[in-house]
Amino acid sequence: MSHPQDTAPGDTARGFSFVLVDGADGLELQARHRPDFKPLRCDWRDAEIRRRIAAGKQQLLARAIGLHKFKSPTVLDATAGLGRDGFVLAALGAQVTMIERQPLFAALLADALERARADPLTQAAAQRVGVLAGDAMAQMGGAQRWDVVHLDPMYPHRDKHALPQKQMQILRELTGGDPDADALLAPALAVAIRRVVVKRPSHAPFLGGREPAFQLKGKQARYDVYLPATPAS
Repeated sequence: MSHPQDTAPGDTARGFSFVLVDGADGLELQARHRPDFKPLRCDWRDAEIRRRIAAGKQQLLARAIGLHKFKSPTVLDATAGLGRDGFVLAALGAQVTMIERQPLFAALLADALERARADPLTQAAAQRVGVLAGDAMAQMGGAQRWDVVHLDPMYPHRDKHALPQKQMQILRELTGGDPDADALLAPALAVAIRRVVVKRPSHAPFLGGREPAFQLKGKQARYDVYLPATPAS
């Protein structure tokens, strides 16, 4: 059956039609204007997530966050999307707060968290995850601070003839991209105790034009690491 919060505001006007449906394995997001797309689910129990967890704390994301240095850091995943990075970090020992401002994706996150907490294979990691629906800018404007803030804003695809992976395409249709991404860095640095980690495509410019303290580079993406003005000792 359709979920009460079915279509995102403004989608119909742009020719898009999205609906949340209670499927057999959890909440699903259907793009009805793209009948060739499979429903999108947020599942932290799939093989790719397990592979990334098994890779441990020496993988690029974990090293960028500092899991090899900091014990159980608190991490604000300020652009959570489907929460895959955030859940991997939680499984590796971080205390993760996920924030997602797109309400349909936030609903998928909440559903994934509920299922993960009920599954013996994932419940330990899931207990270290919290999900918030809302705007990260507003959340970072409060008094709370985190050891690390993780930012993974969308970046425009270089080749207009090449379509990104389907889940990213759906997210772009729902949000119109992250046009305010550059504005996230300053408030992130204000609430980060140890560092801010920004995931970027390997070719992308620095967020906000600001050079990081250091980088960790992979084949297709890199992690730009920024240190607050007065980092923790």
